[in-house]
Amino acid sequence: MSKRSGLKEKLHISSIDENCAAAARAHGLGVEIAEFCWAYYIDNERDAHIENCRRMMAESGSSSFWFHAPFAELAACAIDPRARELAMTRYLQSAEIARELGIDRLVIHGGYIPYVYYPVTYVDQSIAFWNEFLEKTPEELVVALENVMEPSPEMLVQIADGVDSPRLGLCLDIGHANCIVSKTPPLDWVKPMAKRLFHVHIHDNIGENDLHLPLGEGSIPVESILDAVLELCPTASFTIENMYSAGSIEWLVKKGYIQKP
Repeated sequence: MSKRSGLKEKLHISSIDENCAAAARAHGLGVEIAEFCWAYYIDNERDAHIENCRRMMAESGSSSFWFHAPFAELAACAIDPRARELAMTRYLQSAEIARELGIDRLVIHGGYIPYVYYPVTYVDQSIAFWNEFLEKTPEELVVALENVMEPSPEMLVQIADGVDSPRLGLCLDIGHANCIVSKTPPLDWVKPMAKRLFHVHIHDNIGENDLHLPLGEGSIPVESILDAVLELCPTASFTIENMYSAGSIEWLVKKGYIQKP
């Protein structure tokens, strides 16, 4: 059996695709819940949004889920104590909602902003923040920190190494790693992150902006990255992050990673 065929059992579809439940059911995939990426929903009609997530999860027929926490204006590494308090509040609320949904895996953005945070500040503040967060959350909950505007994988690796908990790992977003803020080619993110890599977001772009294109429509060497992750990080899972995932699913079928239903 090809190593590529092992991707299907680890593959999820983000709910930014409104048809994610049907696609997940058709192909036997998991789902990453993105409904609460906008923190507004935590404070407004929270229960209705939770019920919407429950229906979607049931319709998907899946038993494998990730939960994406909100990200706008939130930074675990914030210099202002009040800003850190807000981040802690939102992430603890996310953990609680995920728990209500029966999900114990969270993706949370690292929060680095170039020219705002010095690397050493980002790393030190983040280590302290995530140690506190883990102390306040259930032992079964795990967190994968996602790269967004980090120029290279080193800072995130230093954070995960500094916390040194089996509950805190990393999420490699290959699209973000191919944007203009990244100084490191996306394939070169894999090996440094390998020992801490929990999850991978897959989508494409042409090397400048975060377009979330279907796989194969941009400049990212997706095959090389997927093969490297499957080789170096056999327990890592994946999520297709497209508004319309059909094109990426077709690409994955064509390349032998999954089969048609």
